[in-house]
Amino acid sequence: MIRTLLVSAALALAAAGSVLAAEPIVGNWKTASGATAEIAPCGGSFCVTLKTGKHAGKRIGNLAGAGGNYSGEITDPENDKTYGGSGSVDGNSLKMKGCVLKVLCKSQTWTRL
Repeated sequence: MIRTLLVSAALALAAAGSVLAAEPIVGNWKTASGATAEIAPCGGSFCVTLKTGKHAGKRIGNLAGAGGNYSGEITDPENDKTYGGSGSVDGNSLKMKGCVLKVLCKSQTWTRL
């Protein structure tokens, strides 16, 4: 009986730890174009996939990082060009930035859904 309680308590703490350890970038975001993008863990980083809009189902990014600051690649779904990118989470806002040669950059702010 005591062993069962200890195992149950350990499982509950592990589940709570997983929720607390979730990165701030994980979740659904409204993009600047109004589409919904899902950011989810994948292969040691975070994949960005459009869930709604004319490019629904298309993976448009791969970012790595922790604690609110991420970097990787972002693809413009309109022209399929891939850029060096970054994301920075501040509360319910995600500032996404894509750059060509780290000089010509465009930024967008996404909102958490």
